[in-house]
Amino acid sequence: MTADKRRWTIGELAKATGVTVRTLYHYDEIGLVRAGERTASGHRRYTEADLRRLYRVRALRGLGLSLDEVAEVLSGSEDDLTTLRGLLDAQLIEIETQAARLTQLKEQVSGLLWLLDKSVMPDPEQFMATLETISVYETYFAQDLRDHLARRRAELGEERLEGIRAEWLGLVREIRGHMLAGTPVDDPRVQAVSLRWEAMTAPLRPGDEQVDRQLSTAGMALWRDAGAEISEGISRQIEWLEADELPAVIDYLQRAMKARGTGE
Repeated sequence: MTADKRRWTIGELAKATGVTVRTLYHYDEIGLVRAGERTASGHRRYTEADLRRLYRVRALRGLGLSLDEVAEVLSGSEDDLTTLRGLLDAQLIEIETQAARLTQLKEQVSGLLWLLDKSVMPDPEQFMATLETISVYETYFAQDLRDHLARRRAELGEERLEGIRAEWLGLVREIRGHMLAGTPVDDPRVQAVSLRWEAMTAPLRPGDEQVDRQLSTAGMALWRDAGAEISEGISRQIEWLEADELPAVIDYLQRAMKARGTGE
């Protein structure tokens, strides 16, 4: 190694990386990150290779590994570009997942703020209903499925999602009209609406067949057990839709889809 390469004292390394001096001493004691060089008086000097190793330790810790697990991973890996690229890819996936969770939390908090904006004195029951809805959602959809949905929402963007919501509302109104008019589910007009419904929901699916099945199963279980509460919440925001009408509309739509062999 040439003499003109950068070296860091333990204090400089702590300041540059945000890792405390105490932690660096601990890493040295357990052999996780040791200073590559020592001065004649015994002071630690960290090299560029040491800095890269420290980064890998912090990245692996950020992915949830214990110090023992980090040591095991690093003992079997090389300090090269390929290994570093693989670690960065894994770290990026974790960051994206965390960002999706924050987006989901942002939407939930925004919903509570919306309730605040609608009332001079917020109704405690409204907050309880919202919190209960969040709890129910988390009960039926495991964290990995919620992550998939959050990532998909982030990919689509708020403008696209607003368009889907508006289209959903229009289709519900059309389906309701056919249902109230007694139009047979195999009528070409009803079938055309059901096809538009499928096209509308397609962008929301992750695209992974197994995940799609899991989401469908969780969604049907949620609707089966909490459909009445969900319908009541939606009907409060739509003047022309009664709380007990939405389940009938969804049932009518599902029968229309089954009529052409695509329903669950």
